[in-house]
Amino acid sequence: MSRGTERRELFRDDRDHGHFLELLEEVVGRYGVRLHAYVMMGNHYHLLVQTPHANLSRAMQWLNVSYGVWFNRRHGRVGPLLQGRFKAVPIDSEGSWALLASIYLHLNPVRIKGLGLGKMERKSEGLGIAPPPTAEMVNARLETLRGHRWSSYPAYAGYASRPAWLTCEELWQRARRDREGMEASYRWHVETPLKAGMEEITTFGERVMGAVAAGSQAFAERLRRLARGDSRNQPSVRKWQRVLPFARVIAVVSATKGETWEQFRNRHGDDGRDLALWLGRRHCGLTLAELGMAAGKTSAAAAGAAIRRVEQRRTEGTIQKVLNRMERQLLESET
Repeated sequence: MSRGTERRELFRDDRDHGHFLELLEEVVGRYGVRLHAYVMMGNHYHLLVQTPHANLSRAMQWLNVSYGVWFNRRHGRVGPLLQGRFKAVPIDSEGSWALLASIYLHLNPVRIKGLGLGKMERKSEGLGIAPPPTAEMVNARLETLRGHRWSSYPAYAGYASRPAWLTCEELWQRARRDREGMEASYRWHVETPLKAGMEEITTFGERVMGAVAAGSQAFAERLRRLARGDSRNQPSVRKWQRVLPFARVIAVVSATKGETWEQFRNRHGDDGRDLALWLGRRHCGLTLAELGMAAGKTSAAAAGAAIRRVEQRRTEGTIQKVLNRMERQLLESET
């Protein structure tokens, strides 16, 4: 992801968008990256890319510099166009992580207040207090999504032809549903949340934007072992130290309660499991479904409800102190 300096516009008209697409095609050919998905918004863009040649920095530097120089010349401006270095989050190639990332990316055009999906509206939905969208609102969301020309979604969903430089096959296969074509299957994954609720997609995206990686616990642990350096002077290394195995969360909660996980996990009225799930959501880099499985074959919905219960109570004096103490123990165990 890259954003305009001071959140200013990156794309002012169709010609700006069109030239950026030309550069995307060129970066695929020049650097051998695989572009799986993209979306251009007013002041930022997202790409889902795969780099077989481990040259992400070179490719992104060329893309951003090339577009910035062209944009400045065309619009008669000077100075940096983009806000610092691009942001990159490694995505686990196994499982549904890349598919989830593409869905979140493609839903950017509808994640706005005017369509009932602004930040506050999404938070209300996650707490279960937002009313269901009306048929008119659903139709407006779908029209906006399908009509956003500067996204790879129309090509994935069969609303537009696919450019040769866009790699769709892998995500099409991951989205495939029984007795449905690839384009129809992908449409189902992206458009269904607009009709039924976006909680899982939203929480996935919000966590990714503040994370250092998105993937399974094994993926995060593997990348943590590769992170080297002085955590005091390198923020990225310090962030990696906070992507923890769920087993470590269980150990800290068990030590705080003075009981084993098996003793309190399913005890009626005990908040130990809820606390573990809340801590796991903040520190383990897992989806709700994975957290539920790690906590004992709990459903994603039940895991989400447990996390919301803690979130609603965490400003209370007693539970706030307990959570703060457990978080300190988690982070101290990494240093």
